[in-house]
Amino acid sequence: MTSKAVIIMGSERDLDFSREIAKYLKLLGVTYEFRVASAHKTPLTVLEILKEFENEKIIYVTVAGRSNALSAFIDGNTTKPVIAIPPYSEKYGGTDIYSSLRVPSGIGSVVTIEPEGAAIAVTKILALNDNNLLDNIKTYQNNKKQELEQANESIKKLA
Repeated sequence: MTSKAVIIMGSERDLDFSREIAKYLKLLGVTYEFRVASAHKTPLTVLEILKEFENEKIIYVTVAGRSNALSAFIDGNTTKPVIAIPPYSEKYGGTDIYSSLRVPSGIGSVVTIEPEGAAIAVTKILALNDNNLLDNIKTYQNNKKQELEQANESIKKLA
């Protein structure tokens, strides 16, 4: 059984943002699928999606802004990990993130705001049972460290 991420968007407007997450997942070697469903408007569809993946090794990545009921609704109805990644909205000056942070008791979704961070979290969780993903995340982190070391050497030469 292959592990993967299921990225559920609150609306089709979240597709470009979700593609950013997918870009990093692909880079890290994580399989993913896209779905669209709204906790407010199509809650039965959300539940159908959860049932579809009930017996699979997956992590849900939820992309919904404004009033993000999607993440908490999914988390309350599954035993799978849920990573909420609300897109930043200039219109609300970032205050809409509170709907992802302030959730009812018994909800354990994790919140991050960067597509790269969401992909890293997904990969690390899935790497607990997948040595290939473990190698991928180690390589990714080492590459980031090398980039910083190279930047440090370049900057030192400027002095």
